[in-house]
Amino acid sequence: MRLDGMVAVVTGAGRGIGQAIALAFAREGARLALAARSANELEGTAKQARDLGAPALVIPTDVTDRNQVDRMAAQVIDRYSAIDILVNNAGVAGPIGPLQDNDPAYWVRTIQVNLIGAYLCCRAVLPAMLERNRGKIINMSGGGSLNGAADMSAYSSTKAAVVRLTECLALELAQTNVCVNAIAPGTIQTRMLEEIQQVYDAAGVEMPSGGWGSLERAADLALFLASEDSGNLSGRLVSAIWDDYSKLPDRIPEIMESDAFQLRRVDLP
Repeated sequence: MRLDGMVAVVTGAGRGIGQAIALAFAREGARLALAARSANELEGTAKQARDLGAPALVIPTDVTDRNQVDRMAAQVIDRYSAIDILVNNAGVAGPIGPLQDNDPAYWVRTIQVNLIGAYLCCRAVLPAMLERNRGKIINMSGGGSLNGAADMSAYSSTKAAVVRLTECLALELAQTNVCVNAIAPGTIQTRMLEEIQQVYDAAGVEMPSGGWGSLERAADLALFLASEDSGNLSGRLVSAIWDDYSKLPDRIPEIMESDAFQLRRVDLP
């Protein structure tokens, strides 16, 4: 099993991509800590994980609350004595529509969940990872991280910021065995997507898509980045739909010496 005995914290694990990743990890032998605001949804994921033979700790958590996040990390350490993997999947779509019409409070809330939530979770688990000099952090990026999207300024801005956070943290941890990468899962049919689609339909506007993905493909990429298959790959944004990540292991030394799979600036000649 690729994650045999490893301890994996997955936020936003109650449904959608987070649930798919948690169950993929369970099948590969991970011990799970599941976090989200909804205890009921987490219990549903935990039951499925336990049916697969995986221990699953349920920790209702608001990732925007530093105290709750710190308590979550402490509970995981208390139960499992380690944290090997963190998947920052908790996220919201934010306000949809022209920027000047967005609710400012909701715009700021999007930053708090998508970006600050990821920062707080990284901050909370890093001491445990650094103590053992090993760890894999996976941040969920997505639509707008490399290309802007009209009417989704909050979501797109936070997802681009998550990639830059990934790169910065990877540089800070370059002399350790803690790796940090980001996933672009593609457009996947989840409850969040359904809510976004309803807003666009009501406005009579076609919803942008960065390419259709699947829960299975996103979970498989997360499994690759969480396991030893990804070696010391760090500071990279990998697409679940556009990148053939099965070919990456043989090219990791080359990739780590380049700007491949990063947010890049292209200089004109």
